[in-house]
Formats: sequence, C-alpha cells, structure tokens
Amino acid sequence: MSEFEFASGIEIWQAALLTVISFAVGILGGFVGLALGTIRLPAMLLLGMAAPIAGGTNILVSGLASLTGAIRHLREGRVNMRIVLVMGVPAFIGAFLGGFLSDDAPTGVLMLFAGLLVFWQGVEFLIMARERSSEDATDTNLFGGELSGSAGMFTPGRMSAEAGIGFGVGLLGGAVGLILGSIRLPALIRILRVDPRIAAGTNLFIGVLIGASGWVGHVVEGKVDYALLVPMGAAAMIGSYYGAKLTGKVRLVNLILAMGLVLLVVGIFLAVRGARDMFM
Repeated sequence: MSEFEFASGIEIWQAALLTVISFAVGILGGFVGLALGTIRLPAMLLLGMAAPIAGGTNILVSGLASLTGAIRHLREGRVNMRIVLVMGVPAFIGAFLGGFLSDDAPTGVLMLFAGLLVFWQGVEFLIMARERSSEDATDTNLFGGELSGSAGMFTPGRMSAEAGIGFGVGLLGGAVGLILGSIRLPALIRILRVDPRIAAGTNLFIGVLIGASGWVGHVVEGKVDYALLVPMGAAAMIGSYYGAKLTGKVRLVNLILAMGLVLLVVGIFLAVRGARDMFM
C-alpha cells in the first residue's frame, strides 16, 4: 500500500479527504441541480495538486455528478434538445478546446481565473438568496419562478447570444476544469426565458457533455488522475443522487446563502494565491 502512488502526487489521506469532500459537494449539488465543481476544484488545488491535473480530474467528476441528475430529468421530459443544440453544442466545442489549452497557461493564471470564477459565483449565489429570501423558494424557482410553464423565446438574437455564452463558458471551463453550470443556468433562463425546471434539466444534460468533452482535451495531454477519479466520481454520483432525494426537505435559500459565503472566501484565497504565483 505504501508503494501506491497517485498521478497527481497526493497522499492516500488526501485522496480520502477529497473523496469525502466530493460526496458532501455532491449532496449540496443535488439540492440545487448543479455539479458545483467550483467548490471541489479549490479543495484539490489547496491540497497541492497541479492545476492542469486537478482541472482534468475535476471536470470529469463534475460530469459524472451531473449524469445522475441528467438521467432523471431526461426520463421525466425536462431536457430541451433545442437548447442542447443552441447552447450545448458550442459549449461542447469550447470545453474540448479549453482542455487542450489549459497546459499553455501558467499555474498562477489558472488559479487566478479559478479564484475569480469562484468569487463571482459566490456573489451570484448571495444575490439569489437575497432576491428569494422573502419567498418560499424551492429548487424549481430559485432562478426565476415567474417563468413556470414558459416554452421560452427562441429568437435569432437570443439564440445567438446563448450560443456565444455557451462557447465562451465552455472554453473557460474546459481550461480551468469547471463545468460552470451556475453561470450557464441563470443566463439560459434570463435570455431564453424558459421554465426553470426545463432549464435545470437541460443544464445538467449539457454539463454531462461538457464534462466528457473537456475531459478528452485533458486526457490526451495526460492530465487526469484516474486513481483519484474513481473514488471522487463515485462519491459525487452517490452524493448527488442522495441530495436530489432530499430536495424540498430544507429551505434552499439558507443553503444557497451559506454556499455563497463559502465560495466568496475560497475565491478570494485562490485569487490571491494565483496572483502571488504570477508575480513571484
């Protein structure tokens, strides 16, 4: 056992800790319909994993976590294939290219970008919590309950905007090792004006595609720790499934508020560390 080594160079106790974290993040993600790789990736980086390997491993773990929820949404008719084509295909291409480009950027740059993304999404979560604090928010209306039942607005301008956002978010996510569903989901609802339940299901489905495509780019470059991927991926899938079953049993606004605060702190820490690595 002492001779066993992870490709990322981490110790067995660190792998065990990351597996526990992956399970906990999976439960949280199951509540809100997001993979939440923005919480898992900082933990991997803070334990000393190189940014490219952490990113490549994390994006596939996120894809596996999304798979659990995506299958359920697909079976229940909450995946809009039109949106998958408009936003998912460009995101797939962007993530694929981002996976190849991740090694071209210095570690400090990747960590800085990851920190800024984590911080931005923390702000987004706090805004959502504030907007819904006076309502009885659930997983179906956190991002726009007033659109319940909406078939969406698929005008050329709106579809072009979604395609551009999908490609850009996919490119950045593929490079840093994040699916970034928490950026795509609000944008999808606000631009296409589609029912949040359909948006959530479709977003998870797109997340599976991004996880697969971003992983291909990373794996070709040898930037995936498979020995770590197995326990983290399994824990994320189990946690996501369990979290989805618990949805509705707690007031999600409180959960979103807590997650937002955590993301703010972690984002600042990562951004400062990345900036320090860039200029030292």
